[in-house]
Amino acid sequence: MSDDTRSALLVIDVQDSFLHHPLWPEASEPRIVEKVGLLVDAARARGELVVWVLHSEPGSGSLFDPAVGHVRLMEGLEPQQGEPVLTKTAHNAFTTTGLQQLLTTRGIGRLSVCGVRTEQCCETTARLAFDLGFDVAFVTEATACTPVEHRDAPPGRSVAAIMADPRTLGTDAIITRTEYALSGRFATIRTVAELTADATAKG
Repeated sequence: MSDDTRSALLVIDVQDSFLHHPLWPEASEPRIVEKVGLLVDAARARGELVVWVLHSEPGSGSLFDPAVGHVRLMEGLEPQQGEPVLTKTAHNAFTTTGLQQLLTTRGIGRLSVCGVRTEQCCETTARLAFDLGFDVAFVTEATACTPVEHRDAPPGRSVAAIMADPRTLGTDAIITRTEYALSGRFATIRTVAELTADATAKG
């Protein structure tokens, strides 16, 4: 990919819905807003496009139902004029939005991915972005995830019961698995420090 290829930062699902989830206190990165904010500031300084993505499940009555009132960016994150805010109803940020067209019409070929959840919407977006021809950087430390229950676990358990279950997949294991799955196949794993080191570089 040529050096003049433009870049964009995708901020995925950093929304209030997760703050109301029972498992959010067990999240891998409670400082997700701060980490994402650093990436956003650096991207803006380089003249890169910042694209905001929210997840919505209309009519579900869930934390992701717009009628419930939580489908909004977490406090501390605010799009600037001209920065697209897309709403998706699929796990990846492409299928139910116009994201691909938006990026290609602006000549963007490189993407940095951050947001919530590491192994779900963020990873799925990174995989599809690569298959669509984008050069993808996955900023794991600017993503967040929560523990995942075993597939055979009974529904409706308390957080204490979930965390006490040895079959529950912890956040460290989730992050490690995601990095193994993406690195060298779908994305390059990057750090916040790497992507904010030269905020004056051209995007």
